[in-house]
This record gives sequence, C-alpha cells and structure tokens, in this order.
Amino acid sequence: MRNILTIAAKELRSYFSSPVAYIILGVFALVFGILFGLGVETYIRIFLARSQGGANMPLDHHEALLRPMLGTISTIGLFLVPMITMRLFAEEKRSGTIELLLTSPIRDYEIVLGKWLAAMALYSSLLLISMFDFAILLFMSTPEWKPIATAYLGLFLQGGALISLGLFLSSVTKNQIIAVAVTFFASLGLWIADAISVYNTAAWARAIGYLSLVSHFEPFARGLVQSRDVVFFVTFTFFWLFLTVRSLESLRWRS
Repeated sequence: MRNILTIAAKELRSYFSSPVAYIILGVFALVFGILFGLGVETYIRIFLARSQGGANMPLDHHEALLRPMLGTISTIGLFLVPMITMRLFAEEKRSGTIELLLTSPIRDYEIVLGKWLAAMALYSSLLLISMFDFAILLFMSTPEWKPIATAYLGLFLQGGALISLGLFLSSVTKNQIIAVAVTFFASLGLWIADAISVYNTAAWARAIGYLSLVSHFEPFARGLVQSRDVVFFVTFTFFWLFLTVRSLESLRWRS
C-alpha cells in the first residue's frame, strides 16, 4: 500500500508541476460554470412561464435542471479524461523513465494502482469544483440532496472506468497525442454504443448496447442505485486495470 501511495503522490506532483492539471481544472470550471448558469436561467424562465400560465402540474426541478446538469458533467468528462490519462505511461516511455520504473522493487499492480489513484484524485477535483455550483443551489433553494449524491456516485464510478481504459491505452504507446485520441474515440464508442441496440434487436447489438456508459449512468442521474450498474462499472474498471498490469509485464520481458 505504501508503494501505491508513493507513486500516486509522485504522479499528482507531476500533474501540478506542469500546466496539464491547471488547464483541465480551468476548462472544466469555465465550461460547466457557463452551462450551469444557462441551465438555471432556462429553468427559471420555464418556471415563471408555467406559473403565469396557471399550470396545475408543478415543475420537477430534478428532471428539468439537476439531471441535465449532472449529465453535462458526465459529457464534459468524456473530453477531459483522455487528457488526464494520456501522459501516465506514454510520457514514461517517451522520456525513457519506464525502464527505471520497471526495474525498481515495485510490483506491476502497485504501479498501475498508484497511477490510477493519482488520475482519480485529479478527476475527483473536477467533481469537487462542480459541487460548488450545486452547493449554491442547495443554499438558495431546497432540492433533494440524495439524488444529487447518487448521481455523483455514478460520476465517480464512470470516471474510474474511463480512467482505467485510458491508463491501458497509454501503456501501449509512447505518443501522448495518440494516447489521447485513441482514448477519446474508444470512450466515445462506449458512449454511443446504446444507439446500436435501439436500431437493432439482435443479440450482438444488445451485447454492444450493454457496454454503453450512458445507459449505466442514467439510473444514477435519476437517483437510483442499481446493483447491475455498480457491478458493470467495477468490473469494467478491474478488467482494464488487469490488462494494464499484463501490458507492463510484457514490457518487463521485452526490456
């Protein structure tokens, strides 16, 4: 455990000793802040229009505002996670420090978990930034906090899954641009996989649709925790972490 935490701390220092972390956090804060403000403004306009029109059904603030905003965080993460994971192994390979890492008395799984934890810490910082916007909303109104907490659990699990995928893809290349591009398109494919099962009901289409990140995050965004979705994200994460460990083992044998 000590080796894992040491590697995680080293990677975190590397993030913040370069512009990468600041760019990621700054872009997220700016984009989400703007979209959150626009979402609140739209919600207020709809609420006032319905009130003046004498609508009998009250406006569901979770469906009209909170759920779309939580989905926005999920979508922005699709673009930012590849930037978080692109350098984890690709930079080590490019600079030649991967040989020092592999010949050190540290197990492969400790290296992988340490880097994954560092990336998760940076990703969690994104979630923390978005919480400030929701904290203002909770202070100024009385929305249900439990569905929001459930959605953040889904965002955390989804982020862990995407980061594990990006970690593996970073381990098989020394070019950070290739790593970020392949991770983005692989994540995008998992994002839209559900669309295939909509237009095709064959077994293979349903199997691909099951891999959709959107379909497994959607229940969390509605405030529901389903065991099948938790199991999917946890299994997905462990699968790619396992492959990353195997990738490092192959590097040891070749070096």
